[in-house]
Amino acid sequence: MARINLPPLTRSLLASVVIFTLLNFILRPQANLVEKVEKPFIGVGNGVPYLAIVPGISVIYPWVFLLATVVEQNVLGLVVTGLAVFYGGRYLERAWGSTEFSKFILFVSMIPNLLSFLFYIFGYMLSKNASTLTTTISGGIAIQAGFLVSFKQLVPEHTVAIAKGLIRMRVKHFPAIFLLANTISGIALGTETAMFLAWLGFFTAWVYLRFYRISPSLSSAATGDGSIIRGDASDTFAFAHFFPEPIQTPVGKLADQIYNTLTVLNLCTPFSAEDIDAGNDQAIARAEGGLPSIMNPNSRSGNGGKTRAEAERRRALALKALDQRLHAAAARGPAPTPAAPAPSNILGDTNYEPERPDEPEKPAS
Repeated sequence: MARINLPPLTRSLLASVVIFTLLNFILRPQANLVEKVEKPFIGVGNGVPYLAIVPGISVIYPWVFLLATVVEQNVLGLVVTGLAVFYGGRYLERAWGSTEFSKFILFVSMIPNLLSFLFYIFGYMLSKNASTLTTTISGGIAIQAGFLVSFKQLVPEHTVAIAKGLIRMRVKHFPAIFLLANTISGIALGTETAMFLAWLGFFTAWVYLRFYRISPSLSSAATGDGSIIRGDASDTFAFAHFFPEPIQTPVGKLADQIYNTLTVLNLCTPFSAEDIDAGNDQAIARAEGGLPSIMNPNSRSGNGGKTRAEAERRRALALKALDQRLHAAAARGPAPTPAAPAPSNILGDTNYEPERPDEPEKPAS
């Protein structure tokens, strides 16, 4: 029998999910005793205000903005979050290290919880509906979304087999499916809290990984120069690439408008051509490095041909994204030519023309 070996932070996080969920179930108000008995698998009920976030009460318990992430309200949530932490946490902690993984968990837990709390407070101010102040905000939906964003960055072309291989899907499609499922559930079934946490967890994880996370450069590992990269400017990790291809163009245009506005307001630092090239090199290096399988991190998923095939797919996607950027630049027309043009552009040159001397050299006499 194979021994299950979990990294320390993942083990602690998984234990916290089980312990605090059970504690919340025991300490719930007695008014929800019938629901606890009749609907243990899907019931929501009222969370304990010093364990989960209850907008009208929990402001005096500031620790709940972190603790609520490990408090589930039913058995189904406990199982799903437990599996997400077991597989996702184990994979990411080994890939990033415990320190970086802990930073990621803090960001993806606290920010969505705090923003969801503010949504309900503003909702009450606008509607005066008292039920918004007694809504329970808790659970691991935000970190589930964050894990999927991370997998999209690390192993987008890996294929996961579901139901004994009846369903095969690449990891890069998981975030969009997760968001769609939670959006439909939020609108149709009234689980809007989970919908908010899913979208906020997605945005928080993407912004952190895209612009802020500092990681070692994989392409320079062989040289030992210790260079680092801030964020991930690769084309395949752009916001539009999280969505189906037919809507990537309009989503990309909207995202570019927001990005340009934030850049003008000095709220965001624009990526340079060198940043984009470094991000693309980093993505290719991850693919060629043969990262382990998500479901079985003790074995390399590459094994020769599979790793090369995934690396080729990532190269093809990067080249396609580069081609789209070049066509977009060409469609905007040439930039005004200064008196002494520099032989480079912001997207990176694809053709090389040798400089011509001002005057032709005279043949030797």
